[in-house]
Amino acid sequence: MNTPRITELEHWDAVARRFRTLADLPWPVWLDSASAGSPDGRYDILAADPYLTLRTRGGVSELTTRGGTVVRSTRAPLEWLREQLGEVCAPAPGLPFCGGALGYFGYDLGRRFEKIQELAAADIDMPDLAIGIYDWAVIVDHAARRSWLVSCGRDERTFGDWPQLLQRLQTPNDRLVPPFRVLSRATSSFSRESYAAAFASVQKRIQRGDCYQVNLTQRFRARADGDAWHAYLQLREINPAPFAAFLDFPDGRVLCSSPELFLRVVGDRVETKPIKGTRPRAADGVRDRALVEALRTSAKDRAENVMIVDLLRNDLGKSCVPGSIRASKVFEVESFASVHHLVSTVEGRLAPGKHALDLLAGCFPGGSITGAPKVAAMRIIEELEPQRRSVYCGCIGYVGFDGNMALNIAIRTLVQHRDYIYAWAGGGLVADSEVDAEYQESLDKAAALLEVLGERAANNAR
Repeated sequence: MNTPRITELEHWDAVARRFRTLADLPWPVWLDSASAGSPDGRYDILAADPYLTLRTRGGVSELTTRGGTVVRSTRAPLEWLREQLGEVCAPAPGLPFCGGALGYFGYDLGRRFEKIQELAAADIDMPDLAIGIYDWAVIVDHAARRSWLVSCGRDERTFGDWPQLLQRLQTPNDRLVPPFRVLSRATSSFSRESYAAAFASVQKRIQRGDCYQVNLTQRFRARADGDAWHAYLQLREINPAPFAAFLDFPDGRVLCSSPELFLRVVGDRVETKPIKGTRPRAADGVRDRALVEALRTSAKDRAENVMIVDLLRNDLGKSCVPGSIRASKVFEVESFASVHHLVSTVEGRLAPGKHALDLLAGCFPGGSITGAPKVAAMRIIEELEPQRRSVYCGCIGYVGFDGNMALNIAIRTLVQHRDYIYAWAGGGLVADSEVDAEYQESLDKAAALLEVLGERAANNAR
């Protein structure tokens, strides 16, 4: 069993500056807590140059070594990933990550776990799963104002290259980045009228008992060029979030400012924090507090939240010790830069012999962005949303060599792919939902993303 190697670095408060030292290496990743004021905003994780990469498209996965050797397989991608992570190593004392898998699991990977018809257009040619296996990472602790380089030594090159890596991390990279430009107005996959028609269809399904809740999403698209790094810096300034991320992968860039924890595993402790219920922020303090109270006491939002808590309790039960699962917190309001959210916390203990990836397989995709029952909701989503969701509503984060895991729900997310940049926003529809309120909620959620695209959300209702 490998013992992690840890070297403390000179601490830089400007984590973006540190990340740029890695920008010219393959597959750079920044898991960005963005706000040290939040309990979930303590650590950042930066990495690059994975020694293996795993990408899945449809039923075929592709494992590529740093040297360019490619192996293709139709086997279950999470099983293959677990095999590549190898024997569980000792954790790095006091640090969340010591190397392992970093990347995204896109929403459409869910087709490998559930039988869903293929109706929506697959017009973003991004992998359903894109993961690098990284032997080293930089950990930034905002609370302690300290930083470290850490590795488990799974890649034979790492310790030999350690001095050069340390030198790189201490040397600012002043290379200019091509400016990011949005070249067209952002257009939505739904007009107000077509959204209303989809809303009415969901209501009919609920009334006849097909489902209790469906998360309906609209997608925005604009032509763009340049490097979305600049757009990410703007996004994290406008909308800092504890589960943010920037992924610069060969197939596209992912810019995420998610407030939602999907799954966290530390040892055998499991946690999920579903969000259901949203109100916009107000500049006036009195009005802002009134919005918080309205959210806290909303019977509709509390009912939505309970549905998803129950769904997640069932999903966690597939991999957790019987009797260990409990909702430790319910209906707590958490406030972010542009919205207030109603959040609950569900905890459990991972059963002996189970791996964090077993937990992910049993819970994917997250119930808070599908609806309930999950499979019925996913089938309705496939019928009503014109395009597949791609990375959006999947999850982004890490699965460590030490068996620990932390994944967000990939909401408040932009994807730059080829000549376009994409953004999404949606919300859960239930029996007493009102179409105008739900449509406006999706625009409230999209506001920060659309601001990055030079738009005002209210102007995109077309």
